Amino acid sequence: MAFAALITWFAAVLAGLYMLTVWLIENDVSARRAAPSHLPVPVIFGHLTLAVSGLALWVAYLILDRQMLAWIAFGLLSVIALLGLTMFARWIPVYREPVPTAAKREAVPTGSLFQTVPAENPGQTMEEPLAIPAEGNFPIAVVVTHGVLAGSTLVLVFLTALGVGAS
Repeated sequence: MAFAALITWFAAVLAGLYMLTVWLIENDVSARRAAPSHLPVPVIFGHLTLAVSGLALWVAYLILDRQMLAWIAFGLLSVIALLGLTMFARWIPVYREPVPTAAKREAVPTGSLFQTVPAENPGQTMEEPLAIPAEGNFPIAVVVTHGVLAGSTLVLVFLTALGVGAS
């Protein structure tokens, strides 16, 4: 069971690194119509740092076979999961928010999807749609896979720390 946890943890890290890559590529804050990310940078990089550190700690547990390392890894993984759930909760509105069409653009007031820009005539302004936030480009299959792998890892690490399945 300990090696199954290693495999699921490693696969979850790979899926997470893919999403990080998409986020870094799409998060162009210098663009004129860029929508700000809904994911706080400290949470993203804290989640990443703890996930990689926890994976290294789990490998140390597998090599040294110290029960204390398994419980520390479980505690660390719990914090990682809470950060992940926080980001998931902030991602849902971005994923579900519809991108307005040109016909709806004039009827919708200035909000998170729009910015006011000068019109051709002085004294007038018009609404222009903002690009979706960087996390809006995450493939849903990768998000779901990452979450399922992370949840499986949490359960497997907990069961291993309890000694279930030990020989």
